[in-house]
Amino acid sequence: MSTDYDIIIVGGGPGGLTAGLYGARANLRTLLLEKGLPGGQIVNTHEVEDYPGFEKVSGPELASKMEQHARKFGLEVRTANVEEVFCDGDDRVVKTDDGQNLRARAVILATGGSPNLLNVPGEKELAGRGVSYCAICDGAFFKDEIIVVVGGGDAAVEEGIFLTKFGSKVILIHRRDELRAAKVIQKRAFANPKMEFVWDSVVEKINGSQKVTSVTVKNVKSGKISEIDCGAVFVFIGFVPNSNLVREGLDKDDAGYILTNHKMETNIPGVYACGDVRAQLVKQITNAVGDATTAAVAAEKYIEALHDKELV
Repeated sequence: MSTDYDIIIVGGGPGGLTAGLYGARANLRTLLLEKGLPGGQIVNTHEVEDYPGFEKVSGPELASKMEQHARKFGLEVRTANVEEVFCDGDDRVVKTDDGQNLRARAVILATGGSPNLLNVPGEKELAGRGVSYCAICDGAFFKDEIIVVVGGGDAAVEEGIFLTKFGSKVILIHRRDELRAAKVIQKRAFANPKMEFVWDSVVEKINGSQKVTSVTVKNVKSGKISEIDCGAVFVFIGFVPNSNLVREGLDKDDAGYILTNHKMETNIPGVYACGDVRAQLVKQITNAVGDATTAAVAAEKYIEALHDKELV
């Protein structure tokens, strides 16, 4: 049975679009499937200022430029919701929710993930206007402002420490009376003069019209309601990678991130992963783009090897 494509990319964020660029540029039949708008999460990002070559660019503009660049080389982009990826001999099959089984020689998973939300009033309305889920991405926007961090695990405390480089003060709000972060990280946080802690408390509401101005906080033990003035709220209560499309046999770490080698190969031949869905140190646009470049070139080499085998 002939394949529909050489490479199918699942996910249309910066990683997916970059993989599509390199796949199409290598003259491979390359399809990108994205359930929403091409660009992924950066479409909802107000400003990006840490992508090389762009001192400051809006997320939608950067996404549009990436999409146009990839399409220029012949990348096909479709809107589709992928339900499953599985193997059938040397083919990799991508099943969509409209009943299609699209066949390719290689699949690149650029499916990203999603931060857990507080699900409180003001969070969605002020996203990108003071509400953030990435300290490295947005911390520099809030120089000399009071910054609130929500969470108590390693990520929350480490990112809180990082944010003290910018904010006049970082207030960490945690629903318990002690942190869950590793002791060595806690020690650094408690020793940092810019960090303060609000214990046994949850954020009930994020306030502001055009930007964040304060948070409403409830003490879970006493029920007391208070308000904390701030210019930003960074939420670190977990991140869920979208790594369940391959339902059997795919190696992941304990948090569900896909494990790869230096070629972005998973343990399943012909299946690659890039960007936030992959186990790695940080989640940045530049990481996704670099991962995707490697994945696309590695997939090209894999396809060439399959072709050589068929000629023997």
